[in-house]
Amino acid sequence: MTDHHTSLPAGKMPVLRVMPMPSDANIHGDVFGGWIMAQVDIAGSLPAVKRANGRVATIAVTSFTFKQPVFVGDLLSFYAEVVKTGNTSITVHVDVYAERNRLDTEVVKVTDAELVYVATDESRKPRQLPPLQA
Repeated sequence: MTDHHTSLPAGKMPVLRVMPMPSDANIHGDVFGGWIMAQVDIAGSLPAVKRANGRVATIAVTSFTFKQPVFVGDLLSFYAEVVKTGNTSITVHVDVYAERNRLDTEVVKVTDAELVYVATDESRKPRQLPPLQA
């Protein structure tokens, strides 16, 4: 299966869309991996916060694969969904797609990752996840 598409995933809404700027890249216009990782962490935390109904902390990045380079001017779409929950933990899978060449748009899957968050209380200690809302 190729990582090149003509469109973003059908029937899914990105949790985050962002365009890297020159300050997020090296002198050749390649976006820093660390910048992408930070955006993935933000994107992954959104469904985690919703599921936890409150504060979460990132406790692990269990996988992170850069499939294609990201360039200044790419429009990145981050898709994140909860794939597993424990007593206090929430595992989120994040896929990142880049839309390139605005006029004749090429869509490329650039990153996929899995992160684990833990629900925390006001004193930043782990807390039980609330029951799923019906």
